[in-house]
Amino acid sequence: MTITEKAAYLKGLAEGLDLDKDSKEGKLFAAIIDLLDEMAEEVTSLDEDLVELAEGLDAVSEDLEDVEEIIFGDDYDEYDECDDDECDCCGHHHGDDDGDFEVSVQCPACDTEFVVDEDALADGEIECPNCGELLEFEFDGYEDEDAEEENKD
Repeated sequence: MTITEKAAYLKGLAEGLDLDKDSKEGKLFAAIIDLLDEMAEEVTSLDEDLVELAEGLDAVSEDLEDVEEIIFGDDYDEYDECDDDECDCCGHHHGDDDGDFEVSVQCPACDTEFVVDEDALADGEIECPNCGELLEFEFDGYEDEDAEEENKD
């Protein structure tokens, strides 16, 4: 039985009791039943709106998944499923929650893998901590938000 049906049932019960609508108790019961009826209609309307909203959200979510697949391809799924800060899933160090950006690098000379932070990325070179080989790289895929704001001023 739905909430609207329950409110209608109570209204019918009250009418069947043949309460005196002019008495204090009769006025009270009539007001409570009217309120329950209005609340039942409002809840039903909200439920319908919620179903419609959920369907729209599902459609947007599916569209977003399609866009992510187009932009990131298969690599996105591997990165998205990783819960570790540093892992072997995608070859990147995901950084801490405070916004630091780090990347795992493998030295071509000695095959040692180590983490390079954003300062070393900005410098464009770093020495391998194992063999001392100077590694040079160019990285233009990361913009520091603070630096962007300073450049705007």
